[in-house]
Amino acid sequence: MGVDLSDLVPRQKTSLDDLSGKTLAVDAYNALYQFLAIIRGPTGAPLMDRTGRVTSHLSGLLYRTTNLGERGIRLVYVFDGIPPTLKEVEIKRRRAIKEEAVVKYEAAIVKGEVVEARRFAQATSSLKDTMIDDAHRLLDYLGVPYSQAPSEGEAQAASMTARGDVWAAVSQDYDSLLFGANRLVRHLAITGKRKLPMRDAYVQVDPELVQLQDTLSTLQLSREQLVDLGILIGTDFNPDGFKGIGPKTALKLLRENGSLERIAEKDPDFKIPPNLRRIREIFLKPDVTAHYRLEWKEPRLEELVRFLCGERDFSEERVRTAVERMKKAIVATQEKQTLESFFG
Repeated sequence: MGVDLSDLVPRQKTSLDDLSGKTLAVDAYNALYQFLAIIRGPTGAPLMDRTGRVTSHLSGLLYRTTNLGERGIRLVYVFDGIPPTLKEVEIKRRRAIKEEAVVKYEAAIVKGEVVEARRFAQATSSLKDTMIDDAHRLLDYLGVPYSQAPSEGEAQAASMTARGDVWAAVSQDYDSLLFGANRLVRHLAITGKRKLPMRDAYVQVDPELVQLQDTLSTLQLSREQLVDLGILIGTDFNPDGFKGIGPKTALKLLRENGSLERIAEKDPDFKIPPNLRRIREIFLKPDVTAHYRLEWKEPRLEELVRFLCGERDFSEERVRTAVERMKKAIVATQEKQTLESFFG
């Protein structure tokens, strides 16, 4: 779910050209779930190999990584670790939604309602351990680095931006800002069109850049108050938020009072969550690591072909073409940087 700050934060359109030469940390689970939801056949079934193994996530991972690499954008993927215990309620809620969607999808298939089936299918996505292992394997063969977060992937990606090891975090959610990411890039994709969740419709979407300092200045909040704002609205760690308080009301309350405690002092009906301190710590003192290595290597093309084409039934021509185009772009980028440093 993530915290909904879409009505509040300043966002600026950016472009792939603007991001060329930048290194971005991608919330891997966020991206893989997106691929599983949108890369599907006419009836909503995901892409599969001849043995029935789902390959939608691998297709999205391969072609988005190589297409962006061809545009000079370097990615590092950050995978989730053990979620905080406070996320259990949200995890159960998501599981229930998926189970309900599976029932509706199967009923639509039986009735021959293809459009409805595809709509419900997008909400049935489940990321299994074997899919994560396959994603790691693909990235290894591509020579693209990935990091294993101790806990939340978004927190780890945010930490990497704060340390200056990457230029921005990439996610569809705004939680990265609460975790302290200096910059957040949303809607990172080659195509300008995106399929709407649970609908058979597409909208024009451009990459967006959200900057933490601009956000804090615009909202007139400190980062600690931004976290309190998220808690008021609802986060993955208190998904219900506060009833009757939307984003604009939450912002007004914090500007007037400064903290949740001060709001409670003035309003006896305002009940502070008993685990407020722990929720704040998840965002302000997240469980992250500095032990990672960001090293891009030469793609092992033949091993990648054996994996994707020999084991997962990908088109060999498409795989080879995608990787070769990315490699040429990387060489051209390196030559340009060398020339610039020589004449600089």
